[in-house]
Amino acid sequence: MDSRIPVADRTGHRTVPETTRRTERRLPGTRYGNRPTMKDVAARAGVGLKTVSRVVNGEPGVTPETERRVQEAIEALGFRRNDSARVLRKGRTASIGLVLEDLADPFYGPLSRAVEEVARAHGALLINGSSAEDADREQELVLALCARRVDGLVVIPAGDDHRYLEPEIKAGVATVFVDRPAGHIDADVVVSDNYGGARDGVGHLIAHGHRRIGFIGDMPRIHTAAERLRGYRTAMEDAGIPVEDAWMSLGVTDPERVGRAAREMLSGPEPVTAIFTGNNRVTVTVIRVLAGHPRPVALVGFDDIELADLLQPGVTVVAQDAAALGRTAAERLFRQLDGTLLGPERVELPTRLITRGSGELPPAD
Repeated sequence: MDSRIPVADRTGHRTVPETTRRTERRLPGTRYGNRPTMKDVAARAGVGLKTVSRVVNGEPGVTPETERRVQEAIEALGFRRNDSARVLRKGRTASIGLVLEDLADPFYGPLSRAVEEVARAHGALLINGSSAEDADREQELVLALCARRVDGLVVIPAGDDHRYLEPEIKAGVATVFVDRPAGHIDADVVVSDNYGGARDGVGHLIAHGHRRIGFIGDMPRIHTAAERLRGYRTAMEDAGIPVEDAWMSLGVTDPERVGRAAREMLSGPEPVTAIFTGNNRVTVTVIRVLAGHPRPVALVGFDDIELADLLQPGVTVVAQDAAALGRTAAERLFRQLDGTLLGPERVELPTRLITRGSGELPPAD
């Protein structure tokens, strides 16, 4: 679990310039893990503990000369104010927790950054961690954050039962789910239009003459995967195209499983002429498979991917705004905290079809 302090000086304490933070300036005999205290600063500066407290917290009543001596002692010792103890004395943490699915997934980078920026604007500390798409790990991480008295939570759920959070929410922990809704509880959620985006992407392939269109997606228990499959089915049904079981494959997104599914769809006497991929990881694997395929195959992917516009042809995608998801969720969280939200709502953000060439290829036969 990674903790970040996006704003170090909004609480009023004076920080030492970055250039002076050198571990080699430790005093003789100082051991790692023994952090200097205000008592140490007071002893070095030759002042009382209250005087150090006033300087650290930016309070009046200290002469310029005394303040200078205290600041010199702070710099020499490498003292940092213990904000954890301070906020505990105040009875709140001024922090929020962010639980992601996978920190390594590029989709969550702009989402996490947006949450951090909103937290920074509100003078809050952000603590984030990854559930690794494991429901038990998600629960463990969420409850650990609650035990550390976070004020609020932004959660991308891995599980489908969040009743374990009911006592925390009743105790006042503001909670917003993002990307996927909570299970078995009524809670704020911010999602993309997964169903409509998939329907539009598949409809785009149909409009370019395709009838045999494959769908490769994530685990069917995942809300986003199920909604994108539903959009695929609706687009095919609206066009009067019967869907064959062999054209659909859902499961783990590792390259071996996805690559095998793509190759099976592209083989046989009546292979698919186009593929709609359910997320960015699936899209990358399918691109690799198509690179070695003898015939051109149309491709539309859900989620944009890096360098998609530089490939030949460029990759047509249904893009969702990950930053807007994170920003909207975090803003709703702080509205919960200041009491301006009336009750839980579902906020659905639109997707956007970006045409670059791969989704506009005609059927090869």
